[in-house]
Formats: sequence, structure tokens, C-alpha cells
Amino acid sequence: MSTKPQSKKLILFSVAVMLFLAALDQTIVSTALPTIVAELGGVDHLSWVVTAYLLTSTVVAPMYGKLGDLYGRKLMMQISVVVFLLGSILSGMANSMLFLIVSRAVQGLGGGGLFVLALTVVGDIVPPRERGKIQGIFGGVFGISSVAGPLLGGFFVDQLSWRWVFYVNLPIGVLALAVFAFAFHPTGKRVSHKIDYLGAFLLTAALSGLVLFTSLGGSSFERTSPFMLSMIALAVVGGIAFVFAERRAAEPVLPMTLFNHNTFSVMSAVGFVGGVAMFGGLTFLPLYLQTVKGVSPTVSGLQLIPMMFGILSGSIGSGQIMGRTGRYRRLPVIGMAVMTVGLLLLTRLAVDTPGWQISLYMFIVGIGLGPTMSVGTTAIQNAVAREHMGASTAGFTLFRQIGGLIGVSIFGTLFTNSLTNTLESKFGGQSMPGGGIGSLGADMIAKMPPMIQDIVKEAITNALHPVFLVAAGASFLAFVIGWFLEELPLRGHDEDAPQQTPE
Repeated sequence: MSTKPQSKKLILFSVAVMLFLAALDQTIVSTALPTIVAELGGVDHLSWVVTAYLLTSTVVAPMYGKLGDLYGRKLMMQISVVVFLLGSILSGMANSMLFLIVSRAVQGLGGGGLFVLALTVVGDIVPPRERGKIQGIFGGVFGISSVAGPLLGGFFVDQLSWRWVFYVNLPIGVLALAVFAFAFHPTGKRVSHKIDYLGAFLLTAALSGLVLFTSLGGSSFERTSPFMLSMIALAVVGGIAFVFAERRAAEPVLPMTLFNHNTFSVMSAVGFVGGVAMFGGLTFLPLYLQTVKGVSPTVSGLQLIPMMFGILSGSIGSGQIMGRTGRYRRLPVIGMAVMTVGLLLLTRLAVDTPGWQISLYMFIVGIGLGPTMSVGTTAIQNAVAREHMGASTAGFTLFRQIGGLIGVSIFGTLFTNSLTNTLESKFGGQSMPGGGIGSLGADMIAKMPPMIQDIVKEAITNALHPVFLVAAGASFLAFVIGWFLEELPLRGHDEDAPQQTPE
């Protein structure tokens, strides 16, 4: 696709903004949830505010990737942004918890497309040899959004209203959409296609079962309850049926031939296992800062800035190395090794650990995360045929998100069980003063007697140690898997020219 340099910059700017918005909405709501519950009620449905967005965005991601391959990136990007902004408006207008949950589901239907299409558009306009630099910047954007989410959420709740957590998307999203529509020009080619309805349905069923099992199991429902068992059965049966359906489909949502590529298979495995460590292990840092260190949600967001700088440095730095040398095989391996060291250092956290030491540990983890944000997408897009670029990008994103979901689920159970056992032993089997651990928070701890505060803070800190240790183990496994990656030369402009370019 021939694109003028100025248009290319405008396209990349608008796409980066869209990616930022989609990633931001995975984390910005967390600090606003207590205030939302206080106003709308429905504390027993609180987890659904997060799960609804997570579920729909994960489920639709592969379909957006395939539809972008079939009908053009521009059309699908515009649809996803409009749906995302519509969901944002509805979420901000919500007057009940049920209305908010449904609105968040609508928002996720658009947000899932932004992730995949943003990364695929880069593949359309930038050759693989130069793509590493751009994907490095985009990886930094993703990292910044993961840290900026809690910070901005806390600011809006403190200074304006929780509704601005959603309304902030509107002016930024409209601007990005207008710039993208102006700068991105389709080829105008049209080809007859067959939509894989069966594959889309089976994938939706399998992912829905998996997401609901990992998100709600152990919290809203017992893992051995009939509902949870039916969800895991749905995930297994749906997944097996999906594989068989994709082998027969004329134009599958996730072509099974992608797994014939070493790059796709290995990087998807690294993304999956790395996602377990990344999303699962790091979810608990704000908890430590707020409950043990006693800082506000806004301040805890500020204290995550060292990790943001680490991610930004690692992502952009690896992109620069990839662009200059044309080599990428060792970058995710090195990244996972550094991340393993950072997570092992986090197992040393104590109640009195100084702030500079916490910042250093988080920076090291961020440096390790950076290369995985940028290298995987570029390597996969370089390895697969152009007509599968969207589907392969979506598949890689999908495996990383599923890994994160499983990580959050495993570590949540591990932390809760460890904390429960510790507190029960400390208080001799009696109830903890002030209530159970289900209501444990910074405000509740602050109201406890000093001696009880010390016991609870130490118990929380000790319960986090096995979480970070298992996360380090997952990161080390991703390090080992990364050594099986085969390196392919990154193509330049001439080698990357497709015979037919999606819009």
C-alpha cells in the first residue's frame, strides 16, 4: 500500500490514540468501582463491570482481525471506534448497575476490534524491517495506558465524577477517528468472500466459557459449582469443535495453517505464558501500595510510573534494535529473563520496604515486559502471508489476553487462600476484627488498632510472595519457550509489496 510520509504519520498517530483508549479502559475503571457501587448499588454484581468488557473484547478480537482481512481495515476500524464510543456514552449515562454492565459489554464489542486492527494497520503501511520501531512505540503506548488507567481513574473520581472515566473517551476518540478517516485511503478493491459463521459461533462459545470460568470462578461462584463446571465444559467442547470447523472452513476466522509457522506458534506460546505472568502478577502491586503502604488510588498510580518508564524503554529500545539489525530472536528471550529477575525481586517485598527499592523492582519488571510488547506482533506479521495478517495479529493478541485471564484467576485464588490461612492462624480461627477479608481495604485497615494493622499488613505482604514467585516461574517458562523461535529476515519495502492489499 503506497502511503505518503505525512499521511503515514497521521495514520500512526490516530491508531496509537485508538490503541491507547482501548487499553486504558481495561484498567481505568478499577479505581472508580467503589464510588460507582456507592452511587448505583449492586455490590454483588461488581465484578461484572470488569468482566463484561473483558468478555466481549476478548471474544470479538479474532473476528475483527478476520473481517479486516476480508472487507478492509478502514471500514472495520471505523465500526469498532463508533461502537466503542457508543458504549462509552451509555456507560457514562448509566443509572443502574445492570445498565452499566450492559453498556460495558457494548464498549467491549468495539474495544476488542481496536486492539487487533490498530496493530494490523501498521502492517499495512509499514514494511517489516521498519515495523519494529513503530510496534515498539505502540508497545510503549500499551504500557503507559496500563499504568495511566488507575491514575486517571483516581483523578476523575476525586476531582470530577466517575462518569468522566467513560466520557473522556469521546473527544479523543472522535479526533482520532476523524484523522484516520482523512489519512487512510483504501485501495477500492472488492473480492467475494464467505464468512465463517460456524467458526465465529464456536469460538465465541469457547471463549465465553473460559472467560467466565476464570473471571468468576472462586469469587462469584465456587469452582466446583454446576455453573462453573458447565462453563469449563463449554470451553473445552467449544474449543475442540472450533478446531475441527476451522479445518473445513473456506475462509476460517483463525486459520489452523498459522500454527504451521514456527514464529506464530512459538510467539503465541510466549504471549500466553508471558500473559499469565504479566497480567496476573502485576495486578496485585496497586493492592500492596494501597493496603500496606496506605497511599490513595491516585498516589498508587503515580508510584507505578517507574514501571511505565521501564516498559517504554524496553519496548522502544527493542524496536530500535530490531529496525537497525533486522534481528529479533533474542529480544523476547532477554526480556523474559529480565522480567523473571524483576518478579523474583518482588518476592522480597516487606511492610517496611523503602519506596526507592519498590520503584527499582518495578522498573526492572517493566524493562523485561517491553520487548514482548513489540517483537511478537512484528515477527508474526513478517512470517505469515499478507492475507492472514489480521487473523495472525488477532490470534497472537487472543493468546496473550487468555493468558492474562488465567493468570488473574490463578493468582487471585492463590492470594486469597494464602491470606485467609495466615489471618486465621494469627487470630486463632476467629474472625478478623472489622470483618472478613472480602471487605478488606485501605479504609478498613486504617480504622484498626495499630497492633492489628501490623498483623494484617504483614499477612497481605506475605500472601503476595507466592503470587510473584509463581509469576516468576511462568515468566521463566516463557524464557525457555522463546529459545525455540526461528528467526526470519525482516522484509523491506520491495519484498513487502502485496499483490492485493486490504482496504
